[in-house]
Amino acid sequence: MSHAPSVSPSATQARAESIGYLALTYVGKSLPLQVRHSAAGYFIGTADENGPVSREPVEYFRSYQAADQALTTGCWQQRLHP
Repeated sequence: MSHAPSVSPSATQARAESIGYLALTYVGKSLPLQVRHSAAGYFIGTADENGPVSREPVEYFRSYQAADQALTTGCWQQRLHP
C-alpha cells in the first residue's frame, strides 16, 4: 500500500540535494543517492541501515560505471511513483 505524500518535495530539488525523491516522498527519509545493484542490473537508489529503500530512476544500467556516470552527470530519468 502506498501513501500519498502530505508535502511533496520536487524531484528537481531532491536531485539537486543528491537525495532520493521517492525515499523522501513515500518513506519520509532523506537518504543519499548511490549506485545499487539487483538481479535486473545497476540502478540509482537509496538504502538505510535495514537495506534498500528506493529505486529512483526509470532505467537500469548494464554496469556500475554506467550507473555511476549517470549519477554524476544527472543523465537519468526520475521515477515519480514507487
